[in-house]
Amino acid sequence: MRTLKLQTQVSLDGYMSGPNGEMDWMTFAWDDALKASVAALTKPVDTILLGRKLAQGFIPHWAARPADEPAEAIEKMNGSRKVVFSKSLSTSPWANTVIAKGPLRDEVQALKAQPGGDLIAYGGGDFVSSLLAEQLVDEVHLFVSPVALGGGMKVFRGRTAYQLVTATPYPCGVVELHYRPAR
Repeated sequence: MRTLKLQTQVSLDGYMSGPNGEMDWMTFAWDDALKASVAALTKPVDTILLGRKLAQGFIPHWAARPADEPAEAIEKMNGSRKVVFSKSLSTSPWANTVIAKGPLRDEVQALKAQPGGDLIAYGGGDFVSSLLAEQLVDEVHLFVSPVALGGGMKVFRGRTAYQLVTATPYPCGVVELHYRPAR
């Protein structure tokens, strides 16, 4: 069975975005140690799971091969198969991307049962919260930025216990918290 990892940036108070969807608070001036950690996290990944809203910016961003992103990350994001979960899209406008329209649990369990590398999920609050609520995520990697927002879109919307695997602070102020569900 393949491992599904969740990677997301959050504020100190647990928000993925501010009250009006703002994301300007995120720390993107990552130091080399943090970049190396993310590269190690994504190295075994061959499939990326996305909610539709994030996919609309995420896939074109990486396809444009942005000059400020490491070449290794660009190759990983573009070369990995992408599965976009959407009820409104019937076909994918993006290369190397398929649309998943069935029940989330069924679609993800089918992907986890296929041979291949790890899966990683990125997405907005609704998509991420649904994955967590359905207990489909095997590893949670929270990259906590040193800012409190006081409100916005939460990552976690229900009560679930987790076990801390590692906590790693980085010079840029971000702390990586790696958890596994306590099942």
